[in-house]
Amino acid sequence: MRADVPGAWTVMDILKWTAGYFKSKGIERGRLDAELLLADTLGLDRVGLYLHFDRPLEERELDAFRARVSRRGKREPLQYILGQTEFWSLPFRVAPGVLIPRPETELLVEESLKRIAGPVHILDAGTGSGILAVTLAREMPESRVDAIDLSREAVALAAENAARNGVSERIRIDICDFQRLAGGPYDLIVSNPPYIAEGDLPTLMPEVGQFEPKLALDGGRDGLDSCRELIRQSPEKLCPGGWLLLEIGVGQADSVRELMEEAGLREVFVRDDYAGIPRVVGGRKMEDDHGEFLHPKG
Repeated sequence: MRADVPGAWTVMDILKWTAGYFKSKGIERGRLDAELLLADTLGLDRVGLYLHFDRPLEERELDAFRARVSRRGKREPLQYILGQTEFWSLPFRVAPGVLIPRPETELLVEESLKRIAGPVHILDAGTGSGILAVTLAREMPESRVDAIDLSREAVALAAENAARNGVSERIRIDICDFQRLAGGPYDLIVSNPPYIAEGDLPTLMPEVGQFEPKLALDGGRDGLDSCRELIRQSPEKLCPGGWLLLEIGVGQADSVRELMEEAGLREVFVRDDYAGIPRVVGGRKMEDDHGEFLHPKG
């Protein structure tokens, strides 16, 4: 930060400087990131910043903010620096070692609520910070949720977020690999699995490729290794009439649809995100040859 600013740094001074600095580092939404970092440092919200534009910062506040600006300038994700984010309007703690929740993952929640009515038994495979398990437990309070992940750090963070959102008693969180799903049978299996093709990993933006865990990103040669494992096991692990819903990457919809149909799932559908990109693929396990289901909704 400039040493030639006369007098004390004010909120306005520091926001202007930081927004310009972030722009020089190739960071989109640099002004917004500056506001969020400064607001959190000062214990304010963004409205509070605008109400205190002329407020000078104390030296300890400047030191804390400088450290955060340095981290963001190196392209560390804003959510890791703040240590939290929102999903489905619920608060979640995030940290390096778990994937940062994306808005498009809320489509998995939307599609789940369309198709499943409680009380049901749900599996969140690859839970990460626990966003899907916690959100579904909140939305379907009579249901039970199993959440699994291969990362010990993710399992610990998911448990913390379950407690933070008041659903610990209805979520069982375990370390488990996709290759051998435990428990069940389930009325719903939902997952945002690793789906980046290994050859695409070096092309990811720095916030993702350099900071988010490879375990949560790398989907193998074509990005579909985890999807294949979940689809392969779904006929055994789903209740009759149960649903498998998967988030997918760009260009994977046709392949995942075909895999589900080959596994015997029916009513296979594709849901686009709000940018028009196919983002969720789902399929249903048939009860019998007559096409009857155990848990129809509506």
